[in-house]
Amino acid sequence: MKIILAPMEGVVDYTMRDLLTQVGGIDHCVTEFLRVSDSVLPAKVFRRLCPELHNGGRTPSGTPVILQLLGSDPSVLAGNARKGAKLGAPGIDLNFGCPAKTVNRSKGGAVLLDTPELIYEIVKAVREAVPEGVPVSAKMRLGNKDKSLAMENAHAIKDAGADSLAVHARTKLEGYKPPAHWEWISRIREAIDIPVVANGEVWSWDDYQRCREVSGCDDVMIGRGLIAKPDLAKVIKHHQVNESFTSFNWDHVLKLVELYLNRIEQDIAAKYVHGRIKQWLHHLQREYVEAERLFQKVKKLKEPSALRVALYD
Repeated sequence: MKIILAPMEGVVDYTMRDLLTQVGGIDHCVTEFLRVSDSVLPAKVFRRLCPELHNGGRTPSGTPVILQLLGSDPSVLAGNARKGAKLGAPGIDLNFGCPAKTVNRSKGGAVLLDTPELIYEIVKAVREAVPEGVPVSAKMRLGNKDKSLAMENAHAIKDAGADSLAVHARTKLEGYKPPAHWEWISRIREAIDIPVVANGEVWSWDDYQRCREVSGCDDVMIGRGLIAKPDLAKVIKHHQVNESFTSFNWDHVLKLVELYLNRIEQDIAAKYVHGRIKQWLHHLQREYVEAERLFQKVKKLKEPSALRVALYD
């Protein structure tokens, strides 16, 4: 019963993966997508997106990090997958779910769900390019505009040789609006004989239980739920073995936010730091009323030094 930290472009970066896996309960992570188009990218690009490659493909706390690729050219994706594996990625994941318009216009992400035959060719090329001991997985939504090809896409991914499939239980058109259609994941799981991972609308222990019950999946991938509640995976793991666990209070979470600020200030340009902090506070508002108050306090601030003062002002 694994808990997987979902890939979230511009949110679950190296630093966020490090912080959340230090909190505990996460079995493995998937990177933000590495976008490939017409060539095999240099090693420095892989390592910039996934610094964990310097550490055997694991976070500092030892959690494996799967490298996700996004693109539409089977041979180019295969070449980059081969290189990622050679650089030490413990697994390769393929993105068939990103809803971003800029990505979809370039024939990447969820728009590929309109062409199951191309999805098959992509997965097949990557599986053949990657050493047998390195698992190849895929993440898909239920479709682009509708769910009519959901089963065909799942079969294409399985038939092409993928080792597992994560399903975000909404179409691209449905975006992130509730509900997540976990019953569709159940249909997919029953139809293909590779492990299926459920994803979508898991915010609590109760959500996790319902998701597993409806989908029938052992493993669950969580994205926004872990950003909103950093100790959610740990809470779930303690519930699974009937152990008590005191959830983080705001003071504990605030220390994580400060640590994140200190770290990203070293990693990205100063003009982008305030956006990352406000983005996380926006997600934290779902669980912590204090995050909403802090967001209102800092929403017009742009200097990292001013943000740091405001955290405890």
